[in-house]
Amino acid sequence: MPLLANEGLQRIRSGKLTLGLGVHHLRGTAVPLLAKAAGFDFLFIDAEHGAISTPEISQIAIAALGLGVVPIVRICAGALDEGTRALDNGALGLVVPHVDTPEEAERLVEAFRFAPMGHRSTGGSNAAFGYRPPTAAAQQAVLNAELLIIPMIETPQAVENAEAIAAIAGIDALLIGTNDLTLEMGIPGELGHDRIRAAYETVGAACRRHGKVLGMGGIYDEELARRYIGVGARFVLATNDHSLFLNAATQRAQFLRGIAPEA
Repeated sequence: MPLLANEGLQRIRSGKLTLGLGVHHLRGTAVPLLAKAAGFDFLFIDAEHGAISTPEISQIAIAALGLGVVPIVRICAGALDEGTRALDNGALGLVVPHVDTPEEAERLVEAFRFAPMGHRSTGGSNAAFGYRPPTAAAQQAVLNAELLIIPMIETPQAVENAEAIAAIAGIDALLIGTNDLTLEMGIPGELGHDRIRAAYETVGAACRRHGKVLGMGGIYDEELARRYIGVGARFVLATNDHSLFLNAATQRAQFLRGIAPEA
């Protein structure tokens, strides 16, 4: 069963440091190839803020399956239908934003896990098995055990409820959306604020107690990355396609213009 052989999925589940490439504007089957060549472990396919369609998500996700790069899709809050389509068509995990309470986290398990854990509907053959799935019972058991369900912690209420959210069976990691958390705390953009560090420590401790993985999103400053990885973040959204392109393209343009400055 190909799903079980995914190297990146095994790294995430074992709590090793894993790095994700955010996909906003890149498209096509070359995306996971580029991510693999650059040393990333997972794709963070952003259907919340990126302009990406279900067919495009599926194309990228299916191309990733045989490479050991984990295709993970961030859906919009409450868009459960988007999540099930993504899972049926190649995604090996879902990230759901703005999960503030254990009740909201439990609804994710109900929607995205098969019985007896949840109530996800089966769509027949599944891309995760190369469209040659095992028996229905085996498919259900493997997908329940292997697919990643990751709520985002983005408000003070979610931080307060981190212990209860982390305790829920069927939740695999808690991903701190650091930018939104600063907005909700009234300290927009202050990613190094003491309250943010305290939030990472609180959520990280809850994850350790319940065997879940702490995730970090929105931190691209090197010193802050060291800080939050130092307190336990292991599922790390490292960068995204448009930032990489803009930074590299800007440096290249500045270099070439600097060779022959205008009179």
